[in-house]
Amino acid sequence: MVYLLFECFCQKWMLPTCAAGQQRRLECAWAIEQAIVATYQVQNEVSAVSDRLILLQNKICEDALTVINRCESHDELDFLFPEIIRFKNHDLAVLDSWQNHVDWMRSLPPEASLPSSDLKLLSSADFNSSETHYSTINLAEPPEQLVYESLAEKSHFASLRDQLLFLFEPELRREYEFYISEQAGITGYKTLVTSNLQQASDLTVGNLYYYFKNRDESKDETELVSAN
Repeated sequence: MVYLLFECFCQKWMLPTCAAGQQRRLECAWAIEQAIVATYQVQNEVSAVSDRLILLQNKICEDALTVINRCESHDELDFLFPEIIRFKNHDLAVLDSWQNHVDWMRSLPPEASLPSSDLKLLSSADFNSSETHYSTINLAEPPEQLVYESLAEKSHFASLRDQLLFLFEPELRREYEFYISEQAGITGYKTLVTSNLQQASDLTVGNLYYYFKNRDESKDETELVSAN
């Protein structure tokens, strides 16, 4: 029944929408998929649980990249940044812990088994529970919101969006580090070598990338005007 609901959801709900709206719909899809995993957990189908958890974690990361790349405004980013950070730091961590526990269960000899209370605990994590979503009546801002507000004061839209991408696409950050190091060598910033940039924060890498990128583009435009 849960699987049929999931198929119906994919066919009727996953329609084109803004990045923020797409994020909310994807969260519902992830929660349904998690419920499917939980049914396998209750049946003690640990192999199926492990496979489904791997697929779910990969799907969340892929979906997150899609949503981030569709983000086109500060208003969308104001919503998406703290929301995606929370999923990365909390929900994916819960799924990873569940995955590790299930893999440990698979390594047990056939005669060994876990108490039913442990099985219930493993499948009880909920994307929509009060533990993973902050109440709208809670006056204290969630930590992810505070982090975003702090970063937003020191950065700009394009850099902030790319800082989110770094979380799910580390290769992109390495490309940025290489570009910064290359441009820094040309302009005489000798300390901005790759080994130092690897220790820098995502904020620093994102801002430096756009600093050199804008500088490089301005130089090209100046040379083009001079040539004409």
